[in-house]
Amino acid sequence: MPPTTHQDPPPSTGPISRPAPSDALEDAADAARLAPSVHNTQPWRLVLHGDRLELHADRTRQLLTLDPVGRALAQSVGAALFNARVSLAASGWATAVERLPDPADPDLLAVVRLVEGPPDPELAALAPAVPRRRTNRRAFTAEEVPEELLRDLAGAVAAEGARLLPLSNEAHRALVARLTQQADAVQNADPAYRAELRRWTTRSAESGDGVPASVVPHVDGRQHDDVPIRDFDTAGAGALPPETHSTSGQTIVLLATPRDDQAAWLRAGEALERLELELTGEGWAASPLTQAVEVPLTRTQLRSALTWDSHPQMLLRIGRAAASPSPPHRLRDDVVENSSRPPEPAAPPLPSRLGWPAPPAPAPVQAPEETPARRPVSDGRGGTTWV
Repeated sequence: MPPTTHQDPPPSTGPISRPAPSDALEDAADAARLAPSVHNTQPWRLVLHGDRLELHADRTRQLLTLDPVGRALAQSVGAALFNARVSLAASGWATAVERLPDPADPDLLAVVRLVEGPPDPELAALAPAVPRRRTNRRAFTAEEVPEELLRDLAGAVAAEGARLLPLSNEAHRALVARLTQQADAVQNADPAYRAELRRWTTRSAESGDGVPASVVPHVDGRQHDDVPIRDFDTAGAGALPPETHSTSGQTIVLLATPRDDQAAWLRAGEALERLELELTGEGWAASPLTQAVEVPLTRTQLRSALTWDSHPQMLLRIGRAAASPSPPHRLRDDVVENSSRPPEPAAPPLPSRLGWPAPPAPAPVQAPEETPARRPVSDGRGGTTWV
């Protein structure tokens, strides 16, 4: 029996089916809100206009102890920018991106404009991963990422102006473990760092931000990972299992950029989110190991040993892991300006092992009204009736 042949349908000559500019931009703002951010601070303002979306830094959410120069903040906004680009490509729109367009307004980090032309199919293909992406702090399996996938990921990161360096050398992995331990100790010895961390791990449910106990491992003091994950369990209420098995034997990658200024940090955030969406689409999980790039001394040592002519921006461990709960998100009206869509209802509190955030108190149960006991009385005709 001869093989079945399939002919491609003729190309369409009709108009491209895509949402109106206003709807596409509204959807892009919603995708931007789902981006990862340092300590889930969500340090952005999203301003809608008829033909563009502006992404502004919200400096009131900057971590002044951990991130005094705003590098992590700019990376967070860069991740939101990338999600917006993905959403618009999936909607059928081509875009032009202006990064740091106004020297007089340093908080205006990017403008995404709708333009005529074909959308980027590689970006559009990442759209289903946007709502599924999670920062996963669970234990990873021993399975390592295939070399072919690492090469593809390096190409995707390069398309965003950054470099991805898989750490396959045992000496390099041992160096990362040692520097991460060193940086973690330096940070935890700083009272200001600990206070800032508590602030963003004990947020109310209404804030819609921060790192809740439902998405972090419980820390009981018996874990001794050689590449320590940041201890977000400041209240001892972490809902995930204590064991994370974060070791130098797992797949670890370093993301770096040729320059080290605000424009480079923004591009690093775009590259990071592209990397995470690519991994999500392939069924892999990622978890940041950022301590060594946050402490100036250990970051300098990373550069001198691993990247030479480029600047370390992010360390990630990659592996297979069970799904992680979704983090909270700020209300749309608190983030998106000039929107024509109705306000969204507040999200329900996230579940947690020890009740963070506290569940709403149950409504009081009203006791039924007492019914007087019935008794027999004379009916006036020589009989009785009950009342």
